[in-house]
Amino acid sequence: MREAAPLLRISRIYAEEAALALPRGQQIVARWPDAEIVPVASHWLIPEVHGDETNVNRWVRIKTEALVLGVKKSVATRLNGRSADFIAPSTANGCAMACAYCYVPRRKGYSNPVTVFANIDEISRHLARHISRQGVKAEPNQCDPEAWVYDIGENSDCSVDALISENVRDLCELFRMSPTAKASFATKYVNRDLLDWDPLGRTRIRFSLMPHDTARVTDIRTSPIPERIAAINDFVDAGYEVHLNFSPVILTPTWIADWTALLRELDDVLSDRAKAQLACEIIFLTHNEGLHEVNLGWHPRGEELLWTPGMQEPKRSQNGATNVRYRSPLKGDAVAALRALIERELPSCRVRYAF
Repeated sequence: MREAAPLLRISRIYAEEAALALPRGQQIVARWPDAEIVPVASHWLIPEVHGDETNVNRWVRIKTEALVLGVKKSVATRLNGRSADFIAPSTANGCAMACAYCYVPRRKGYSNPVTVFANIDEISRHLARHISRQGVKAEPNQCDPEAWVYDIGENSDCSVDALISENVRDLCELFRMSPTAKASFATKYVNRDLLDWDPLGRTRIRFSLMPHDTARVTDIRTSPIPERIAAINDFVDAGYEVHLNFSPVILTPTWIADWTALLRELDDVLSDRAKAQLACEIIFLTHNEGLHEVNLGWHPRGEELLWTPGMQEPKRSQNGATNVRYRSPLKGDAVAALRALIERELPSCRVRYAF
């Protein structure tokens, strides 16, 4: 397994007793033998790392040094229908990276380092049963023409999770042996250990991309955009299906020129094999006033791009939270403009959906 430092230098592992009793929990603890084990009653309730606004001053340090080990209590698969047919039960949540627009801190609170769930065997058994019950996909849809697609990384970045445990590999092995289904996850981190997994086309990696200058401000602790682009051909050659996740699209004063340059770069770099299987999803920025206030305490420069009230309006999310999005008809015009850019500059890339 690839050396995790400097993204991770784990010195404290907050662990539920039930997680420490499981083989996966013991394997994770053994990876950092010098780390302090801090017993906790629940992975959701750790004041030192979650839900305390004073933690904003230690935002990145917490993500680097802390790891939470828990047991996922609710093992369930949910319908999706947009990026994937189903959302698989998470094997982790939180992230060691620190993208300024990330929605996960809104749910669990503030810095939100990686929480790994040790009951991977229970999760895998559940998924195997769910896949079996679906049978063969009868009709194509925007998720995939043939396979049932399961997003396995809704609340974390699986490429980073794979630095911590074998959970992601276990799931990819499950889908590798599932001819009617495939795994899918978006990532901003290039983990080349995954190139040795031989997924046989049953795992779809969606590399998240945005213009270089915007990413330098908002995508903190991630793999640089050139590194992500350079990895696409290699992952296709290694047997992955590779799509692009243009997310979030941030409307800067130069966004049209910046996206034009990015799309031309992709057209130049991608191999014919990569282009032949290429598709993308487009997601425009959704932000949140609470996260905006937190970000001002640790990365105010990012908010200059993300918080633009003159261009934004309130949006009620599916979970009841009040967020902000670009105003209508500004957003509709921007979606149409980006679609037209892709058709002109990267015509091999099919747009799966845009919103």
